[in-house]
Amino acid sequence: MSSIAGRTFVVTGANTGIGRVTAIELARRGGEVVLACRSEEKTAPVIDEIRGAGGRASFLQLALDDLAQVRGAAAELLSRGGALHVLVNNAGLAGQRGRTKDGFELAFGVNHLGHFLFTSLLLPRRLEAEAPRIVNVSSKSHYRAKGIDWDAVRRPTASTTGLPEYEVSKLANVLFTKESARRHGGKVKSYALHPGVIASDVWRGVPWGVRHLMKLFMRSSEEGAKTSLYCATADEVRDHDGRYYDDERERRPSRVAFDEALAAELWDRSVAWTT
Repeated sequence: MSSIAGRTFVVTGANTGIGRVTAIELARRGGEVVLACRSEEKTAPVIDEIRGAGGRASFLQLALDDLAQVRGAAAELLSRGGALHVLVNNAGLAGQRGRTKDGFELAFGVNHLGHFLFTSLLLPRRLEAEAPRIVNVSSKSHYRAKGIDWDAVRRPTASTTGLPEYEVSKLANVLFTKESARRHGGKVKSYALHPGVIASDVWRGVPWGVRHLMKLFMRSSEEGAKTSLYCATADEVRDHDGRYYDDERERRPSRVAFDEALAAELWDRSVAWTT
């Protein structure tokens, strides 16, 4: 791992699961960490743990299902000054049904669109930093998505389980990563990753009995955070851009993830929807 002392990291969804482990480990290694989460009360114990160990951490309120609040969060962070070196777009949900405050399918709105806007608004700050990185926590579930139904992402969740919509949102994460690499021309490096199937709060919307059985076969948050930390800090991926990782190794994403026209359309629609 490269030295991260003096570098600033923003981790979304850092109050629980792999986000929590990622934030704590980055601080332990000397990074300054901004924990971007919905609830300050639920994030406070993580910040206290980091500070108690001599690390530097602060809270930023971020609700990814509300684009107005995302804009406010980005403005608040920009007002604090200083460079931003790495943005870890970790927050997400799975198996939940509904729509966001702006009318988008819930998983798509939170897992992709909220992060797209947050990342775009922070772009000027990232360009000020040395070797800036965007790390998008996707999922192996993206392999099952056959494409993006542009009408479906503007309606409430249609499936009973919410999992097909989750798969689409995770495909969007990979497409966003690849298109970011093409549009930024290497000025900001972008990475997508599968953390493993993790026993975390991302599955909180799945019925308890099913969720309990699922977690028997899942990895721990500590194991899941390894690839996020790898993409955020490792020297060997310093010059990589727009690539996908699993278990701290580069992997080939789905065939659909290589569709440049789809990635460009997703980007353009995301700009229009968040402007």
